[in-house]
Parts: sequence; structure tokens; C-alpha cells
Amino acid sequence: MKILKILFFAISIINVHESMSQNIASYQWENRVLLILTEDIHATTFQNQIKELQTHKTGLIERKLIIYQIKKHTYTLGLKGDKWQNSSKLYKTYKSTHTPFEIKLIGLDGGVKLRQIDLLTCEKLFKTIDVMPMRKAELQRKKNKIKNKNQNFP
Repeated sequence: MKILKILFFAISIINVHESMSQNIASYQWENRVLLILTEDIHATTFQNQIKELQTHKTGLIERKLIIYQIKKHTYTLGLKGDKWQNSSKLYKTYKSTHTPFEIKLIGLDGGVKLRQIDLLTCEKLFKTIDVMPMRKAELQRKKNKIKNKNQNFP
């Protein structure tokens, strides 16, 4: 009986960890989320998408983007592609086309702001984000902060 209790406790912890790491809604109002969904991580479009994002890391950070790479039964957080975790929940929840590749941008408010089935350039991604009202407010706050800082110098 004691072994069953320990086993139940261990399974509960694993399930809580999995659901927490997959909870896209937990980023709402803090980060934008970019979901890269693919049937094959070796596919050219997927590989080119990862390379495109890796060359613009500063822009991703400035725009508070969290990246998820998602396959049918596994996912990983970030661009490295290591530490894949087993789960099909994200794929089932967010894959909305019958194409082998799909990318989605989820805004700070939790809404889907961009959906595309081919390579998304960082230029288009950044332009899409930069016209959003919350991003404009972020940039204005940053500009005001710099202006105030400069006014303090003699």
C-alpha cells in the first residue's frame, strides 16, 4: 500500500510539471509566444525557421518572445532543440492546419496575432509585433525613460 501511495505521488508530480511547462496561458501579459509546429524537425522549412530566429536573438528578447518547438508527441522550449519533453497536448491544441509546418504568434493578451504555414521572416515577425498597441506602449516607455535619464545630466 505504501508503494502505491509513493507511485501515485510521483505520477502526480510529473503531471503537474508537464501541465505547468505546457501552459501557454501562464505567459499572458508577460511574454509573447511563438509556436513552431512541425511534423518533421528535419524538414527544410522547419530548419530554416530555426536558423532565421537564431540570427535575430536580440530582437526576440527585446520583444519578449518565448519560443516553443512542437512536434506531434514532443516539444521543447527555446531554440536549442534540446530537452524534448513527451506530450501531444500542445500539438493537438494549437495545430490548426493539415500542413506539415505551421507557425503562430500569440500576443501578450493571449490571442493569436499571426498564423502562417511557411517560413516567417524576422522582419515580418518584428513588424507585426511593433505595430501592436502594447508594443508601441513598451517603446514609448523606453523612450521616456531614456529622455528622463538624459535630462538628469548637466
